Amino acid sequence: MKIFKRVLWGLLIVVVVFVLGFVVWAENPLGPASEALSALESDSKVSVTVDKYITFKPVDMEPTTGFIFYPGGRVDYRSYAAPLRAIAEQGYLVVLVPVRLNLAFFDINAGDLVFSMYPEIQHWVTGGHSLGGVASALFAKNHLDEIEGLVFWASYPADESLNNSDLKMLSIYGTNDMAGMEIFDEKKPLLTADAEYVVIDGGNHAQFGNYGPQPGDNAATITSGEQQAQIVKATSEFLQEISK
Repeated sequence: MKIFKRVLWGLLIVVVVFVLGFVVWAENPLGPASEALSALESDSKVSVTVDKYITFKPVDMEPTTGFIFYPGGRVDYRSYAAPLRAIAEQGYLVVLVPVRLNLAFFDINAGDLVFSMYPEIQHWVTGGHSLGGVASALFAKNHLDEIEGLVFWASYPADESLNNSDLKMLSIYGTNDMAGMEIFDEKKPLLTADAEYVVIDGGNHAQFGNYGPQPGDNAATITSGEQQAQIVKATSEFLQEISK
């Protein structure tokens, strides 16, 4: 009996150490870089609100289309402020949601309250980077009455449950992504048949945000600014399609 208790205590200690280690790892995310923090300041073009969510809203108009964005795994959500702010400049409400432990899988419905906060928005699109893109697809699956489109930044759905849905889909990824080009081809059956694809020549995984190099990623052959300009253009054009 004493041996059994010692084994149980030993296992408990191992579990506690593992959980604490995981929490410490998750709560020390990558980023944000200075470019991201600078994008959190309001100016004459975009009003930025930092509260439960980070919201980017164009100053000179009342947008009717909104974009709910989920951050990548173990990346500080503020790291995506620069490209999301640039999208808002094109005339869209953009809501950047934080997630528990900086891992969107633990907070699939983090954007639940957004719909009621902005009743004036007529068209909703959700999306995310990497793990955040996977989570955004699950979020969309839970909100098919509200969401009309999905945007994947270096990401794809977890399964085929949405490939016959009425959702419009856009997939953007770089040729130098850490996952390799093949994985995005393999995952195309998980998206709708009419999904749109934008492949950024020389783009990698980390430059979808501003949080520095990502372990295991490939080096980009274009600058972060060049890559994000293409991301912003493709995403904004997709939002324009949804708005029609």
